[in-house]
This record gives sequence, C-alpha cells and structure tokens, in this order.
Amino acid sequence: MTEAANSFLCSIRDAEELLLRFDQEQTGSTPYNAEVLKRACLVMATAAWETYIKNRFDEEFKVWSHAVDGSPIEKFVRKKKEEDLKRFCNPNSERTKRLFFEYFEIDITQSWKWANYEPAEAKKVLDALLAKRGNAAHKANTKGKKSSDAHLVKREELDKAIRFLKGLVEATEKCKILC
Repeated sequence: MTEAANSFLCSIRDAEELLLRFDQEQTGSTPYNAEVLKRACLVMATAAWETYIKNRFDEEFKVWSHAVDGSPIEKFVRKKKEEDLKRFCNPNSERTKRLFFEYFEIDITQSWKWANYEPAEAKKVLDALLAKRGNAAHKANTKGKKSSDAHLVKREELDKAIRFLKGLVEATEKCKILC
C-alpha cells in the first residue's frame, strides 16, 4: 500500500466521523442544522480523494525522476509538476487521467475496476460526486429551508460515496504506474 493510500484512509475517517456526528444530531434535540454535517462529509470525503491523487502522483514522480536528481532536467520538470499540481483541483476522471498520462503515459482510469464497477461507470460516478461536492461547498442554504425540505446530500448517498471512494482508491492502488 502506498503512503498516499495510508493518508487517504486517515482522511476518509474524518468524513465517516462527520457522518456519525450527523446520526447523533438526528437522534437528539438540537438547535443546530445537522444537514450541514452531510454537506461537510461530502466535501471531506472528496477532499480525501483529491489528496490521495496528488500524493500518489508525487510518490510516482519521485521514483520516476530519481535517475535525474539534481539535474537541470529534473529541476525543470519538478517545477512544471508543482505548477500542475497547484492547478489540479476537483480531480474528476478526465483531469486525473490527463495528469497521469502527461507524465507517465498511462491511463490510470483503466484500472478502475472492482466489485460492480467498470472504468466507464466509475468515471461517471466520480464525476457526479465531484459535481455534487461543488454544489455542497459553494451553494449554501440561504433560503432558510426547514429540515423537512429536500436536501442536497442524502444520508444513504454518503455511505455509498465513502464506499465508492474507498473502492476507487483500492483499484487505483493496483495500477502499476512505473515498471
């Protein structure tokens, strides 16, 4: 298991704890809007995915560039990599594929096979999750909706999202980037 995967497992626990907190808030009488915990959970879970991809890429890059350590070529490519990673946010399937392909000439998304997922379905689910994350993070509930109204993120969806992201990381871990 890569260090990136170990970090992901720690990060995803934060999302799982938020979900447990939501469940606790639902069982008690509280003046707080527990729905915000579900949105935060989605943001945290997808942030764990983003961090995993960046860390995994960095790990592979270190191995890849080791042969030219300290050379002008390594310095140039490392600087380009740092710039690319600064701009690498919202790691949907296309951006993730492009990042690994540009540096390592591998379509990492083809490794996204597990349980009931094939790469095409995994890409679709990931892209939908990240779109929902954008809505959860950037569209606050400014209309003062009551808890009985429909919510952006449903509890069951969060369980599925966390399981999906864990499976996606496991599948990505099986991908051999460098020989």
